[in-house]
Amino acid sequence: MPKFNIKKSIVIDAPAARVYDCVSDFKHWTSWSPWLIMEPEATVNVSDDGNYYEWEGKRVGSGNMRVTDKKENEWVDYDLTFLKPWKSTSRVRFELTPKNGSTGTDWYMFSSLPFFMFWMKKMMIAYVGNDYERGLKMLKDYAEDGQVHSELGFRGIEDFEGCTYVGIHRTCAIDESPEAMSADFDTLQKYFKEHKELISGNPFTIYQKWDMVGNKMSYTSGFPVKSLPGNLPDPLIRGEIPSTGVYTLRHTGTYEHLGNGWSTMYNLHRAKEFKMNKKIYPFESYRNMPGEVPDKQLITDIHFPVK
Repeated sequence: MPKFNIKKSIVIDAPAARVYDCVSDFKHWTSWSPWLIMEPEATVNVSDDGNYYEWEGKRVGSGNMRVTDKKENEWVDYDLTFLKPWKSTSRVRFELTPKNGSTGTDWYMFSSLPFFMFWMKKMMIAYVGNDYERGLKMLKDYAEDGQVHSELGFRGIEDFEGCTYVGIHRTCAIDESPEAMSADFDTLQKYFKEHKELISGNPFTIYQKWDMVGNKMSYTSGFPVKSLPGNLPDPLIRGEIPSTGVYTLRHTGTYEHLGNGWSTMYNLHRAKEFKMNKKIYPFESYRNMPGEVPDKQLITDIHFPVK
């Protein structure tokens, strides 16, 4: 059976005792789990001592996790069992390292795939690794502030009337995208500062490619416009999003948690809660912008075109 290991890390600005409580007691996990946020209505049962929990849902499948060993404020070991969408077992571990009042937090998984799924090894490392990264960001919020600054609103099927736009297209590494996108919006805002009369709606980003295994993405960020200008300076381009039905998920919170929304949308699609129109790229629109409101109040609508 093909084995794979995952390790993701973060520094949390809280004492090790606080982080240890959050990861060693499953009563806390329901508040910061990167999986349960995708399906709030999933059935979750936690033992009275907080050492065992089980879940079942349409999107998140079913399984259970049990604490097998732990050393206070230093590490916790678990056995993880998935029952659906397929049966598998894994060993999971948290290691905590005090760092000048903060806590270095390492999250491990030691697992394997059924032999007939050997071709999915790289994909599993990428996707579970992404879940771990989302979870560590949520754990950081929860340990530091007592709550996670990421909320999902399931708006469902809506009509999108379509638009023409002025934007910037870019291909880059996924981990370089926050800085790249920030630079692109700076360029766009400088242009539209002189052409405010053209803007006809909320800014957005279209995602043409998202390759987690290869760490590559292509996107176009832009502003809807009332009419397309005749001449545009480099690197600005013209484009159009056609009129379409969309499934919309609203994310409220900092942009670093937007992965919660996108992961949830792909889970909704896999659970057949809507049929994606793959002829039109998914996109996100920004209901407000950084600087207008505190980052924790940023609202982003994620739209998947539907058939």
